[in-house]
Amino acid sequence: MSNRLAEETSPYLRQHAENPVDWYPWGDEAFARANEEDKPILLSVGYSSCHWCHVMAHESFEDPGVAAVMNDRFVNVKVDREERPDVDAIYMDAVQALTGRGGWPMTVFLMPDGRPFYGGTYFPKVDQQGMPGFMRVMDAIEDVWTNRRADVSDQAEQLYGAMTASALRDQLAAVDTGSGLSPAVLDLGEDALAERFDATLGGFGGAPKFPPAMAIDFLLRRYVRRGAAETLTMATTTLDAMAAGGIYDHLGGGFARYSTDAYWLVPHFEKMLYDQALLVSAYLHAYLVTGTERYRQVVEETIGYVLRDLGHADGGFFSAEDADSEGIEGKFYLWSLEELTEVCGNVAPEVIRTFGVTAGGNFRDPHTGYSGNILHLVDRTGVPSDVVNEARSQLFARRELRTRPGLDDKVLLGWNALFLRSLAEAAAALERPDWMEAARRNARFLLSALRRSDGRLLRSWQSDGGARHLAVAEDYAALLEALVTMAEVDDVAWLADARTCAGDLFRLFHDEETGGFFTTGTDAESLIVRPQDFFDNATPSENSLAADGLLRLAALTGDPELEAAPRRLLDQLADIAGRHSSSFAFLLGAYERAVTPPIEIAVVGRDPELAREVFGRLIPASVAVQADPGAGADLTPLLADRPLVDGRPTAYVCERFACRLPVTTPEALRAEIDTALASRTSR
Repeated sequence: MSNRLAEETSPYLRQHAENPVDWYPWGDEAFARANEEDKPILLSVGYSSCHWCHVMAHESFEDPGVAAVMNDRFVNVKVDREERPDVDAIYMDAVQALTGRGGWPMTVFLMPDGRPFYGGTYFPKVDQQGMPGFMRVMDAIEDVWTNRRADVSDQAEQLYGAMTASALRDQLAAVDTGSGLSPAVLDLGEDALAERFDATLGGFGGAPKFPPAMAIDFLLRRYVRRGAAETLTMATTTLDAMAAGGIYDHLGGGFARYSTDAYWLVPHFEKMLYDQALLVSAYLHAYLVTGTERYRQVVEETIGYVLRDLGHADGGFFSAEDADSEGIEGKFYLWSLEELTEVCGNVAPEVIRTFGVTAGGNFRDPHTGYSGNILHLVDRTGVPSDVVNEARSQLFARRELRTRPGLDDKVLLGWNALFLRSLAEAAAALERPDWMEAARRNARFLLSALRRSDGRLLRSWQSDGGARHLAVAEDYAALLEALVTMAEVDDVAWLADARTCAGDLFRLFHDEETGGFFTTGTDAESLIVRPQDFFDNATPSENSLAADGLLRLAALTGDPELEAAPRRLLDQLADIAGRHSSSFAFLLGAYERAVTPPIEIAVVGRDPELAREVFGRLIPASVAVQADPGAGADLTPLLADRPLVDGRPTAYVCERFACRLPVTTPEALRAEIDTALASRTSR
């Protein structure tokens, strides 16, 4: 028999639809029952591609005995953190306050009014390796709920107080503005990364290692402005290590979520759309800066993976692929020496040497004992030979016959917008009209399928359930960034949609006290606290995206009101962002725009050679548009009174709309951009 989750659109919730647990989705019905029956709520939060979520589900939620205890003592609520990042953020703060760490699956026990009083992450069914078993935890909760209710209430009140007193937001609201916007923030940020850099293996810090795409992007822009070799080395060492490691799919393209070791070898095998988005940008920029063909190959293969395996026919992109297939972590990606030899035939010895394949393998699933080889490049800076590349195609074809990992086929607005921005930029830089058409289709899909008739954006869409859940600030801010990029590299007309998006971002989410943005809109469900995120973690925070997007839009439109709020926020965050740059890596891009005179480029008349000079290189703190003569002047002053010269396509390089002499050749445009960049070096 199915439970209530069978009616949900989330693939994660549907995975639990046949549990014997009497699950509720998040909503009033669950809280009303908890109040009526005077029971605590057991809140379980996870996502479909989460390996340990599956482990806890198999161990506990599918067990009739465990389910009977849950159903008797609690009102059980299941939440997809990707659909409801607001709910996840609130209770993750509580778990971190209680335990000092967080993660998924997240298990939190709540009062009937929603206040948490106890929680943790993964609980094994029984005590294991120092972790309390889930059954024992539930016994303890039942005991204190029945016999020490006053203690439970006190704990809930203390946690609620800690959650409502948002330390960082309170600090920001108290800061006097006017002194924080200085290039010194960028210097501090680079120094902080250098202190944590792993010069041997790449990355910043030890295992587990997550792809630091935003930090790499920051370092590449710093290198373009300053030319310091050590800055470029931090970026390229990390990029080379990731592209060579097992975290990269050497057959199908794309990156796994993170490496469990310091060598980038053994990943948690799930593939997330947002990682592909951020890493495409990092590798694209590295290619534009260095010309290294391996980086271009990674861009092409990663975009190819998303378009091939995560694309919906209507234009959206799915969220993720699972770590597991056939109940075994990584099985889809592993190779035995025997199977690889069979597929590759006479060239097998070279393939084996290239990818470090052994008889014993380099990975073993701890739960099932299944083992095999994760393919990785032994030569971390090498490029596979033509023979090996042909064998890669054969191995890919064989792998396609296997059972694929589970697909999370919901389309999330914010994650799609992150990928849209990278896809459009790559299409322009690498001159791929097929990618640009895919970007246009995605943008049109997001602005139609995930937007209500009244204009309100929605967060999540599923083919058999449509769109639901109000979009949060992250969605609006990421879409703003994507639309500005589309206006730059495709058609200036996208600026009209960007202006609308920015207006709604302010109307629904703006925090007047700090200049930042709340996670949830003024029209959203009232939760026990109104969350606000400042930190760049797996994805850029809503405030980082908003600050950068609004400054870009202000630079294109000349509207000073758009930049007042992000400048105020940046001023207040300057000290912490510089000292803790790993947690504010995307935000540092907004600082670059705020402290650097803008480079504004307008290309009037379509000319591939002029466009190549603009979009085929990395130009930090810049904005650019291209349009037919007479078009777009109503959208941006950059195109006002910008005639052709001698009837030829013409480029204008400007600063705050004051332009140098127009140029008509790629050589002259390159020189103008070089001159503008040279005047903006720092340190």
